[in-house]
Amino acid sequence: MNISILVPENSVMQAVADPQYLFSAVNQFMAMAGKKPLFNVQLVGLKKEVKINGGSFSVNTAQLLKDVKQTDLIIIPALFGDMKTAIASNKKALPWINEQYKKGAEVASLCVGAFLLASTGLLNGKKCSTHWGFQNEFRELFPEVELIDGSIVTEENRLYSSGGAMSYWNLLLYLVEKYTDRQTAILASKYFAIDIDRESQSAFAMFKGQKNHTDEAVKQAQEFIDHHIPEKITIDELANLVSLGRRSFERRFKVATNNSVLEYINRVKIEFAKRSFEISRKNINEVMYDVGYTDTKAFRTIFKKITGLTPVEYRNKYNKMSVQE
Repeated sequence: MNISILVPENSVMQAVADPQYLFSAVNQFMAMAGKKPLFNVQLVGLKKEVKINGGSFSVNTAQLLKDVKQTDLIIIPALFGDMKTAIASNKKALPWINEQYKKGAEVASLCVGAFLLASTGLLNGKKCSTHWGFQNEFRELFPEVELIDGSIVTEENRLYSSGGAMSYWNLLLYLVEKYTDRQTAILASKYFAIDIDRESQSAFAMFKGQKNHTDEAVKQAQEFIDHHIPEKITIDELANLVSLGRRSFERRFKVATNNSVLEYINRVKIEFAKRSFEISRKNINEVMYDVGYTDTKAFRTIFKKITGLTPVEYRNKYNKMSVQE
Protein backbone atom coordinates (compact mmCIF):
# COMPACT_ATOMS: atom_id res chain seq x y z
CA MET A 1 0.00 0.00 0.00
CA ASN A 2 1.41 3.38 -1.05
CA ILE A 3 1.11 6.22 1.47
CA SER A 4 2.03 9.69 0.24
CA ILE A 5 2.63 12.19 3.03
CA LEU A 6 2.24 15.59 1.43
CA VAL A 7 4.78 18.14 2.68
CA PRO A 8 3.08 21.50 2.19
CA GLU A 9 4.79 24.85 2.48
CA ASN A 10 4.02 26.31 5.92
CA SER A 11 3.23 22.96 7.52
CA VAL A 12 3.93 21.68 11.04
CA MET A 13 7.05 19.54 11.34
CA GLN A 14 5.59 17.04 13.81
CA ALA A 15 2.54 16.45 11.61
CA VAL A 16 4.89 15.47 8.78
CA ALA A 17 7.21 13.31 10.88
CA ASP A 18 4.66 11.53 13.09
CA PRO A 19 2.68 9.72 10.37
CA GLN A 20 5.93 8.61 8.73
CA TYR A 21 7.16 7.35 12.11
CA LEU A 22 3.90 5.54 12.90
CA PHE A 23 3.44 3.69 9.62
CA SER A 24 7.14 2.79 9.53
CA ALA A 25 6.85 1.42 13.08
CA VAL A 26 3.78 -0.61 12.09
CA ASN A 27 5.85 -2.13 9.29
CA GLN A 28 8.40 -3.18 11.92
CA PHE A 29 5.66 -4.66 14.15
CA MET A 30 4.41 -6.71 11.21
CA ALA A 31 7.91 -7.90 10.32
CA MET A 32 8.50 -8.96 13.94
CA ALA A 33 5.27 -10.96 13.79
CA GLY A 34 6.48 -12.75 10.68
CA LYS A 35 4.25 -10.78 8.36
CA LYS A 36 5.20 -8.87 5.25
CA PRO A 37 5.40 -5.06 5.83
CA LEU A 38 2.35 -3.41 4.30
CA PHE A 39 3.15 0.27 3.88
CA ASN A 40 5.36 2.04 1.37
CA VAL A 41 5.63 5.50 2.96
CA GLN A 42 7.01 8.48 1.03
CA LEU A 43 7.23 12.21 1.61
CA VAL A 44 6.01 14.06 -1.49
CA GLY A 45 5.78 17.72 -2.40
CA LEU A 46 5.90 20.43 -5.01
CA LYS A 47 9.65 20.85 -4.44
CA LYS A 48 12.56 18.66 -3.43
CA GLU A 49 13.21 20.85 -0.39
CA VAL A 50 10.23 22.32 1.44
CA LYS A 51 10.41 24.95 4.18
CA ILE A 52 8.12 24.23 7.13
CA ASN A 53 7.30 25.65 10.57
CA GLY A 54 7.60 29.19 9.28
CA GLY A 55 10.99 28.49 7.72
CA SER A 56 12.56 27.09 10.89
CA PHE A 57 13.04 23.66 9.27
CA SER A 58 13.25 22.15 5.82
CA VAL A 59 12.19 18.70 4.62
CA ASN A 60 13.58 16.79 1.65
CA THR A 61 10.85 15.00 -0.27
CA ALA A 62 11.35 11.61 -1.91
CA GLN A 63 9.18 12.43 -4.93
CA LEU A 64 7.71 15.46 -6.63
CA LEU A 65 3.94 15.46 -7.03
CA LYS A 66 4.20 15.41 -10.81
CA ASP A 67 6.06 12.08 -10.57
CA VAL A 68 3.50 10.40 -8.29
CA LYS A 69 1.15 8.85 -10.82
CA GLN A 70 -0.99 6.90 -8.36
CA THR A 71 -1.14 6.41 -4.60
CA ASP A 72 -3.50 4.76 -2.12
CA LEU A 73 -3.54 7.26 0.75
CA ILE A 74 -2.62 10.95 0.89
CA ILE A 75 -1.94 12.46 4.30
CA ILE A 76 -2.18 16.25 4.56
CA PRO A 77 -0.33 17.50 7.67
CA ALA A 78 -1.39 20.42 9.82
CA LEU A 79 -0.63 23.86 8.41
CA PHE A 80 1.41 26.49 10.24
CA GLY A 81 0.65 30.18 10.77
CA ASP A 82 -2.03 32.12 8.91
CA MET A 83 -4.40 29.71 7.18
CA LYS A 84 -5.13 31.87 4.14
CA THR A 85 -1.41 32.36 3.52
CA ALA A 86 -0.74 28.65 3.93
CA ILE A 87 -3.52 27.75 1.50
CA ALA A 88 -2.27 30.25 -1.08
CA SER A 89 1.29 28.92 -0.91
CA ASN A 90 0.07 25.38 -1.63
CA LYS A 91 -2.51 26.05 -4.35
CA LYS A 92 -0.50 24.14 -6.94
CA ALA A 93 -0.91 20.94 -4.91
CA LEU A 94 -4.72 21.01 -5.07
CA PRO A 95 -5.14 19.62 -8.62
CA TRP A 96 -2.87 16.67 -7.73
CA ILE A 97 -4.94 15.84 -4.64
CA ASN A 98 -8.14 15.98 -6.72
CA GLU A 99 -6.62 13.84 -9.46
CA GLN A 100 -5.46 11.15 -7.02
CA TYR A 101 -8.85 11.11 -5.29
CA LYS A 102 -10.58 10.56 -8.63
CA LYS A 103 -8.21 7.64 -9.23
CA GLY A 104 -9.35 6.03 -5.98
CA ALA A 105 -6.94 7.37 -3.38
CA GLU A 106 -8.15 8.13 0.14
CA VAL A 107 -7.25 11.50 1.64
CA ALA A 108 -6.70 12.25 5.33
CA SER A 109 -6.11 15.71 6.80
CA LEU A 110 -4.49 16.19 10.20
CA CYS A 111 -5.80 18.99 12.43
CA VAL A 112 -5.84 22.27 10.45
CA GLY A 113 -4.66 20.42 7.37
CA ALA A 114 -8.44 20.34 6.87
CA PHE A 115 -8.14 23.88 5.47
CA LEU A 116 -6.05 22.58 2.57
CA LEU A 117 -8.29 19.56 2.04
CA ALA A 118 -11.38 21.80 2.02
CA SER A 119 -9.70 24.05 -0.55
CA THR A 120 -9.85 21.19 -3.05
CA GLY A 121 -13.66 21.31 -2.98
CA LEU A 122 -13.78 17.59 -2.15
CA LEU A 123 -15.38 18.27 1.25
CA ASN A 124 -18.29 20.35 -0.07
CA GLY A 125 -21.49 18.87 1.32
CA LYS A 126 -19.52 16.44 3.48
CA LYS A 127 -18.53 16.17 7.15
CA CYS A 128 -15.20 17.37 8.49
CA SER A 129 -13.27 17.86 11.74
CA THR A 130 -10.55 20.37 12.59
CA HIS A 131 -8.95 22.06 15.58
CA TRP A 132 -11.58 23.52 17.93
CA GLY A 133 -9.73 26.86 17.97
CA PHE A 134 -10.10 27.30 14.19
CA GLN A 135 -13.73 26.28 13.77
CA ASN A 136 -15.12 29.78 13.25
CA GLU A 137 -12.49 30.64 10.63
CA PHE A 138 -13.08 27.33 8.90
CA ARG A 139 -16.82 27.94 8.69
CA GLU A 140 -16.24 31.40 7.25
CA LEU A 141 -13.90 30.11 4.54
CA PHE A 142 -15.79 26.90 3.75
CA PRO A 143 -19.53 27.38 4.41
CA GLU A 144 -20.41 24.42 2.18
CA VAL A 145 -18.56 21.96 4.45
CA GLU A 146 -20.40 20.42 7.43
CA LEU A 147 -18.00 20.99 10.33
CA ILE A 148 -18.56 18.60 13.24
CA ASP A 149 -17.90 20.33 16.57
CA GLY A 150 -15.63 18.49 18.97
CA SER A 151 -15.12 15.41 16.81
CA ILE A 152 -11.77 13.59 16.91
CA VAL A 153 -12.15 11.58 13.70
CA THR A 154 -14.51 12.14 10.78
CA GLU A 155 -14.83 9.87 7.76
CA GLU A 156 -16.97 10.25 4.66
CA ASN A 157 -16.47 9.02 1.09
CA ARG A 158 -12.76 8.17 1.46
CA LEU A 159 -12.07 11.52 3.09
CA TYR A 160 -10.79 11.62 6.68
CA SER A 161 -10.13 14.50 9.05
CA SER A 162 -9.12 14.87 12.67
CA GLY A 163 -9.60 17.23 15.58
CA GLY A 164 -7.04 19.57 17.08
CA ALA A 165 -3.31 19.17 17.62
CA MET A 166 -2.36 15.70 18.91
CA SER A 167 -5.83 14.35 18.06
CA TYR A 168 -4.37 13.42 14.69
CA TRP A 169 -2.78 10.40 16.39
CA ASN A 170 -6.28 9.00 16.84
CA LEU A 171 -6.94 9.35 13.13
CA LEU A 172 -3.61 7.69 12.31
CA LEU A 173 -4.44 4.78 14.63
CA TYR A 174 -7.91 4.61 13.05
CA LEU A 175 -6.25 4.20 9.64
CA VAL A 176 -3.81 1.61 10.97
CA GLU A 177 -6.73 -0.45 12.26
CA LYS A 178 -8.56 -0.10 8.96
CA TYR A 179 -5.61 -1.24 6.86
CA THR A 180 -4.29 -3.92 9.25
CA ASP A 181 -6.34 -5.10 12.24
CA ARG A 182 -7.43 -4.11 15.73
CA GLN A 183 -4.57 -5.96 17.40
CA THR A 184 -1.94 -4.06 15.41
CA ALA A 185 -3.65 -0.74 16.14
CA ILE A 186 -3.71 -1.53 19.88
CA LEU A 187 -0.02 -2.45 19.77
CA ALA A 188 0.74 0.86 18.06
CA SER A 189 -1.36 2.78 20.57
CA LYS A 190 0.55 1.20 23.45
CA TYR A 191 3.91 1.79 21.80
CA PHE A 192 3.15 5.49 21.25
CA ALA A 193 1.15 5.83 24.52
CA ILE A 194 -2.00 7.07 22.78
CA ASP A 195 -5.57 6.55 24.03
CA ILE A 196 -6.86 4.65 21.00
CA ASP A 197 -10.61 5.23 21.41
CA ARG A 198 -10.79 8.91 22.38
CA GLU A 199 -13.72 10.30 20.38
CA SER A 200 -14.01 13.94 21.43
CA GLN A 201 -11.77 16.98 21.79
CA SER A 202 -14.48 18.81 23.77
CA ALA A 203 -12.66 18.49 27.09
CA PHE A 204 -9.73 20.45 25.64
CA ALA A 205 -11.75 23.20 23.96
CA MET A 206 -11.80 26.75 25.29
CA PHE A 207 -14.81 28.88 24.43
CA LYS A 208 -13.56 32.18 23.02
CA GLY A 209 -16.85 34.06 22.96
CA GLN A 210 -17.29 34.10 19.16
CA LYS A 211 -17.12 37.87 18.81
CA ASN A 212 -15.42 37.91 15.43
CA HIS A 213 -18.38 39.50 13.66
CA THR A 214 -19.74 42.99 12.89
CA ASP A 215 -23.22 42.87 14.46
CA GLU A 216 -22.90 45.46 17.23
CA ALA A 217 -26.28 44.63 18.77
CA VAL A 218 -25.25 41.01 19.18
CA LYS A 219 -21.88 42.05 20.61
CA GLN A 220 -23.68 44.22 23.16
CA ALA A 221 -25.79 41.23 24.20
CA GLN A 222 -22.69 39.03 24.40
CA GLU A 223 -20.95 41.54 26.65
CA PHE A 224 -23.98 41.61 28.94
CA ILE A 225 -24.00 37.80 29.15
CA ASP A 226 -20.26 37.70 29.84
CA HIS A 227 -20.60 40.13 32.75
CA HIS A 228 -23.69 38.58 34.37
CA ILE A 229 -22.69 34.92 34.58
CA PRO A 230 -24.41 34.08 37.92
CA GLU A 231 -27.72 35.59 36.81
CA LYS A 232 -30.64 34.00 35.02
CA ILE A 233 -30.84 35.93 31.75
CA THR A 234 -33.86 35.65 29.44
CA ILE A 235 -33.92 36.07 25.68
CA ASP A 236 -36.60 38.76 26.01
CA GLU A 237 -34.36 40.70 28.42
CA LEU A 238 -31.48 40.63 25.94
CA ALA A 239 -33.70 41.56 23.00
CA ASN A 240 -35.05 44.56 24.93
CA LEU A 241 -31.52 45.54 25.92
CA VAL A 242 -30.49 45.92 22.26
CA SER A 243 -33.90 47.27 21.10
CA LEU A 244 -34.77 44.36 18.83
CA GLY A 245 -37.77 42.10 18.53
CA ARG A 246 -37.19 38.63 19.97
CA ARG A 247 -37.40 36.78 16.65
CA SER A 248 -35.07 39.22 14.88
CA PHE A 249 -32.63 39.14 17.81
CA GLU A 250 -32.51 35.34 17.90
CA ARG A 251 -31.96 35.14 14.14
CA ARG A 252 -29.16 37.71 14.15
CA PHE A 253 -27.51 36.11 17.19
CA LYS A 254 -27.44 32.70 15.50
CA VAL A 255 -26.01 34.12 12.28
CA ALA A 256 -23.29 36.09 14.11
CA THR A 257 -22.16 33.48 16.64
CA ASN A 258 -23.26 30.14 15.14
CA ASN A 259 -24.96 29.47 18.49
CA SER A 260 -28.50 30.03 19.65
CA VAL A 261 -28.83 32.52 22.52
CA LEU A 262 -29.38 29.76 25.08
CA GLU A 263 -26.47 27.71 23.72
CA TYR A 264 -24.22 30.75 24.04
CA ILE A 265 -25.34 31.49 27.61
CA ASN A 266 -24.70 27.88 28.62
CA ARG A 267 -21.28 27.80 26.97
CA VAL A 268 -20.21 31.01 28.74
CA LYS A 269 -21.36 29.63 32.08
CA ILE A 270 -19.68 26.26 31.54
CA GLU A 271 -16.43 27.93 30.45
CA PHE A 272 -16.44 29.91 33.71
CA ALA A 273 -17.15 26.68 35.62
CA LYS A 274 -14.24 24.94 33.88
CA ARG A 275 -11.83 27.69 34.92
CA SER A 276 -13.12 27.46 38.50
CA PHE A 277 -12.63 23.70 38.61
CA GLU A 278 -9.08 24.11 37.30
CA ILE A 279 -7.83 26.71 39.78
CA SER A 280 -9.99 26.56 42.94
CA ARG A 281 -10.85 24.08 45.67
CA LYS A 282 -14.59 24.72 45.35
CA ASN A 283 -16.83 21.68 45.26
CA ILE A 284 -19.32 20.91 42.50
CA ASN A 285 -22.29 22.61 44.14
CA GLU A 286 -20.34 25.79 44.90
CA VAL A 287 -19.22 26.14 41.29
CA MET A 288 -22.70 25.30 40.05
CA TYR A 289 -24.25 28.11 42.12
CA ASP A 290 -21.46 30.52 41.06
CA VAL A 291 -22.47 30.16 37.43
CA GLY A 292 -26.20 30.42 38.03
CA TYR A 293 -27.43 26.81 38.06
CA THR A 294 -29.56 25.43 40.90
CA ASP A 295 -30.36 21.97 39.53
CA THR A 296 -27.46 19.53 39.94
CA LYS A 297 -28.75 17.14 37.29
CA ALA A 298 -29.24 19.92 34.73
CA PHE A 299 -25.78 21.34 35.44
CA ARG A 300 -24.16 17.92 35.09
CA THR A 301 -26.04 17.21 31.84
CA ILE A 302 -25.11 20.53 30.22
CA PHE A 303 -21.51 20.33 31.45
CA LYS A 304 -21.03 16.84 29.99
CA LYS A 305 -22.73 17.78 26.72
CA ILE A 306 -20.27 20.66 26.21
CA THR A 307 -17.06 19.14 27.58
CA GLY A 308 -17.58 15.41 27.18
CA LEU A 309 -16.83 14.94 30.89
CA THR A 310 -18.86 15.16 34.07
CA PRO A 311 -17.98 18.03 36.44
CA VAL A 312 -16.23 15.58 38.80
CA GLU A 313 -14.28 13.99 35.94
CA TYR A 314 -13.22 17.38 34.63
CA ARG A 315 -12.13 18.68 38.04
CA ASN A 316 -10.17 15.52 38.83
CA LYS A 317 -8.50 15.62 35.42
CA TYR A 318 -7.33 19.24 35.53
CA ASN A 319 -7.04 20.10 39.24
CA LYS A 320 -4.67 17.84 41.17
CA MET A 321 -5.41 19.72 44.40
CA SER A 322 -9.14 19.11 44.19
CA VAL A 323 -10.96 17.64 47.16
CA GLN A 324 -12.41 14.25 46.26
CA GLU A 325 -16.13 13.88 46.75
